[in-house]
Amino acid sequence: MDENETADDVRASALSERDRAVLDFEQRAPTAPGAREAAIRRDLGLGAVRYQQLLNSLIDRPAALAYAPMLVGRLQRLRAARRDARATRSFGPTH
Repeated sequence: MDENETADDVRASALSERDRAVLDFEQRAPTAPGAREAAIRRDLGLGAVRYQQLLNSLIDRPAALAYAPMLVGRLQRLRAARRDARATRSFGPTH
């Protein structure tokens, strides 16, 4: 076993099977909202809200970043952009 295989084993073992399934699903998930929700329920046995909760907490974990760096980085950037957009929204007249 070489260093790369060892590192891959460590990255994979730090995540549960469900965690890896969520990340793998997100990598290939349909983009249409109805199809996406149906696929989440069919493939993972989760509701859409629970799936989003799991995914959101998962992308904060270093093991997830090691397992799927491109995906997790993209999701973290999207989350930060949504957070920044919410922070700059105005709800009423500004004087």
